[in-house]
Amino acid sequence: MPIGIPELLIILLILIMLFGATRLKGIGGALGGSIREFKTAVRDEKEEAAELIEKNEQSDKQKA
Repeated sequence: MPIGIPELLIILLILIMLFGATRLKGIGGALGGSIREFKTAVRDEKEEAAELIEKNEQSDKQKA
């Protein structure tokens, strides 16, 4: 059974009551920053892996 809009609103209200709007905003900002850093790290690792593969392929061609 999927969670609908009314259930999400109730969860949001409970979170606001527990943490307060200001603290919830800070938590959201920190979470967003962490996700952004993670995506950047993943992208950098993919680029490094692609460069290593390209270098290995070039060295294999030179050996042959």
